[in-house]
Amino acid sequence: MSGNGVLRLFLVFLSCFAIIFCNAAEIIKKDTFFNYFESKGTADYFLSDGGELELVPEAPQKTESEPQKTESSSKAESTADTSSKQTSAEAVKGKILSQYISPYNAPLSYNGVYMKNSTDLKIDIKALLGAKLGFKIEKNSQPQVLILHTHATETFMQTDNDYYTADFSSRTKDTSKNMVKIGSIVAEKLNSAGIKTLHDKTLHDSPQYSGSYSRAAETICSYLKKYPSIKIVLDLHRDAVTSGNDKVKLVTEIEGKKAAQVMLVMGSQSGSVTNFPKWQENLKLALRLQQILEIKFPTLARPLSLMPKNYNQSLTTGSLLLEFGTDANTLTEACFSAELVGEALVSLLNTL
Repeated sequence: MSGNGVLRLFLVFLSCFAIIFCNAAEIIKKDTFFNYFESKGTADYFLSDGGELELVPEAPQKTESEPQKTESSSKAESTADTSSKQTSAEAVKGKILSQYISPYNAPLSYNGVYMKNSTDLKIDIKALLGAKLGFKIEKNSQPQVLILHTHATETFMQTDNDYYTADFSSRTKDTSKNMVKIGSIVAEKLNSAGIKTLHDKTLHDSPQYSGSYSRAAETICSYLKKYPSIKIVLDLHRDAVTSGNDKVKLVTEIEGKKAAQVMLVMGSQSGSVTNFPKWQENLKLALRLQQILEIKFPTLARPLSLMPKNYNQSLTTGSLLLEFGTDANTLTEACFSAELVGEALVSLLNTL
């Protein structure tokens, strides 16, 4: 073999060796990459059709924000809402019926005073309005008014619904939701006007309803003994009106807002009541308040109710019993009425 032949053979050998070496290096490089990413536990890389390693775009990370609603989830929520409504419907015990009792149809009336007489007594509203009261209100440091609650646990609806459920209770010891709350509003109005007012927050009807008036009488007497300057005793209650299984709320509109109607309930020496000789003194005051309520806030007051009862009103000559709405009225409506009654009382007592 000539020298040229040997040279050609050597060059071919070198070319083959170079090709084999390059392919081996490429294989080693790819294996090294795969081994590295496998060791990291990642799947963010893949071998493309062109034989190159490519980075897979990073998937969005999940956050704690509210998940997007899909059509199926929306349907599920809709079904849940329907089920909730059905459950509520099954729990409904009765309706809440709104009613307004007009004072203007009362059997007795005179000069803005409307009255229902449930006794056998003859009442002359004009004469009673013109008669003098046996006391005067003094604006000094001495208490003039006592507010208490024979049935303090009487409460109201917490929301303005057109129905009530079986778990609704018309009584509560929570003084932010029962008659104590109403008394606090009236007391604040009177005290702010310089009329010294005491507010007793005793729950006379808890834990036992029976005997509430006897316990309230003890409270009244203890205050009168300690503070002989007290002229007026206000016993604040809440009424209850039903129609079958339905509850009736007594409501009117004052200054563009819903207000629970109020009613003065006055006792007398009538029927079996024989220990109440000065009942007319209380009625004189009640008729004046009824008149001012009508002048300042027309339609707020129902007709004054005169009953053959005592209601502890024989303990003073300035005792009044007021009822604020019913258990179907909302607490908001009753509180608004308490503000209005407080203003009317200030107007009345400022004239005495």
